[in-house]
Amino acid sequence: MLSIFLFVSVLSQAQSSINSFLEPSDTLNKPKRTVVYVGESIALGATLVGLNQIWYQDYPQTNFHFINDNKQWLQMDKLGHVYSSYHLGRVGAELLEWSGASQKEQLIYGSTLGLGFLTVVEVFDGFSQEWGASSGDIIANVSGTALHVSQELLWNEQRITPKFSFQQTKFAAQRPETLGASLNEQILKDYNGQTYWLSFNIQSFTKDSFTPKWLNIAFGYGGEGMLYGTNTEAIQNSIFQSPYRQFYLSFDVDLTKIKTKSHFLKSLFSVFNTLKIPAPTLQYDDFNGVKAHFIYF
Repeated sequence: MLSIFLFVSVLSQAQSSINSFLEPSDTLNKPKRTVVYVGESIALGATLVGLNQIWYQDYPQTNFHFINDNKQWLQMDKLGHVYSSYHLGRVGAELLEWSGASQKEQLIYGSTLGLGFLTVVEVFDGFSQEWGASSGDIIANVSGTALHVSQELLWNEQRITPKFSFQQTKFAAQRPETLGASLNEQILKDYNGQTYWLSFNIQSFTKDSFTPKWLNIAFGYGGEGMLYGTNTEAIQNSIFQSPYRQFYLSFDVDLTKIKTKSHFLKSLFSVFNTLKIPAPTLQYDDFNGVKAHFIYF
């Protein structure tokens, strides 16, 4: 019994310490802000160095150039850029909020974190002979950042959240070198299994008293039937493909609207609020028409 009591006591103290550490500062805490800036610099710098070594070093370098890839993959890759830019910026802003930084500083130096990081990646692409900088990617990166900043300026809250869901498809096995050989690779590379959502918090717009504050309605977009980025590229490789767009309407949950005094849970909810919650869903596309899913993720 004594050992159980000691374990519970230590666990309670540890949770209390974590909760205290994660609590946002009411006023600017300069040591915390320094930790944020230094931590972000190290993490993003290491990521860029690793990306350069793993992704780019096996391909020859060339003069900086642009490519037009806006018609590839039914624009699923562009939505990925919007999603990434938004959430990296959101994390940057929330970290500065934790340090007690002003809203202006959060917007200027936090919300632009994703745009800055992805712009450097775009420069890497521009100097790579294998790829090239993409105007569509740049527009998507700016759009993701603008979605976060504009909501903060308009409403001082995030009423519309980009979200992501994924399910494995048969297409990855047909071209694993491009669409991914493992589940982890497929989540990033197989556009057939990805769905991107815009999740709207209902109560934030209606301001009524009967709608749960956590209830969202989500509009999703996906694509299927893609082994290559375009039909032209597929034909050049003796493959006939028939890609089609998919549109979704579903319910969702805004985890950040769930009330809790635990800053640990708030942080956890913020992380998982990037993912769409499985829910009943209506799907429409030219291939299947209207289709209902009891649960779709």
